[in-house]
Amino acid sequence: MALHQVIQRVLLVGVRLESLPAPPKPRPPPRLVPLIESIAAAHRRFDLRAIHYGHRYRSGFWAIYLLSAVAVLCAVMPLALGWDSSQHAMHPFSGLWAVAEVLVIGSVSAIYYMGQRHDWQGQWLRARTTAELTWYLPLIAPLLDFSAPQTQANWYLRVLDPGQHLRGVDDVAALCARSEPQARALLAQAWEDPEFVDSYARWTIDILQAQKHYHARIALRQHALLHRVHRVTSGLFGLTALGAITHLLMHTLWLTLVTTFFPALGASLHGALAQSEAYRLGATSERLMHELQGAIDKIRAALAQYSHGDGVAGLKASVEAAISLVLEEHQDWHMLVRPHHLPLA
Repeated sequence: MALHQVIQRVLLVGVRLESLPAPPKPRPPPRLVPLIESIAAAHRRFDLRAIHYGHRYRSGFWAIYLLSAVAVLCAVMPLALGWDSSQHAMHPFSGLWAVAEVLVIGSVSAIYYMGQRHDWQGQWLRARTTAELTWYLPLIAPLLDFSAPQTQANWYLRVLDPGQHLRGVDDVAALCARSEPQARALLAQAWEDPEFVDSYARWTIDILQAQKHYHARIALRQHALLHRVHRVTSGLFGLTALGAITHLLMHTLWLTLVTTFFPALGASLHGALAQSEAYRLGATSERLMHELQGAIDKIRAALAQYSHGDGVAGLKASVEAAISLVLEEHQDWHMLVRPHHLPLA
């Protein structure tokens, strides 16, 4: 478990998140199984890379914020313990707190340096984009016209425009070019097979249901985290105010610790939460749940029309619209995360 996950799990201790029923496992049409299996290794490679750098980046900014508060704690502890007084028995060891503070600040600097040098955020975003596009390649393959000559290798750009920042994904274009002969052979006259059309539409619905379930979990978790951190930070700042008022009536070194460390910890938690964009992620996921349900309803309606003898044009259009929605969501997430670099921490 990555550091940022441990921190968030600790923050959510005692919070009971609603358990959502799992959606049905997507079952692809038999025609597409060989294509899915041939692409699976590439998707797994990019997905693991995205997970690796995503954990590093998110753990990095949580660590920077919280270690900054720990540095403040190390600075004030000799005063709170009374070790700064030459009369105290532990005075000779008071310098250890200064050493600890320097080590903490050094750790913050090291995290910042490593994150910037190895571009944790950039590596995460690029790998996640490639993994997402790779994952949906078998879904978009039936929408292509393989009989027409093409100059564009990227399948997405033949069917729709998934955004300017996705045009430069060379790995996806290379995978499309490598998979095209297989896809052409597997999908020859596929739309003339009613069984394929039905299973393809139902598979698409199942994938969208899984996305809807994922965003429902994200919304619940982000709202719970936002609420909990706001309660914790409000409590810390409240205790700081109480300590400051009490300090006017009585003088104790421990009140100095309260009025110094607590606001630093509250500010660190609030800053890390702001950099994680918990509110906007939760709100976006809630909106997408409704939009995905709308896309599911349109595919079901198009499938019902097809069952009554209509052509496949309406069904293809509804699937294209659903894929566009998923890619627009990814682009929105990409643009949301990109401005947040480790220097902000």
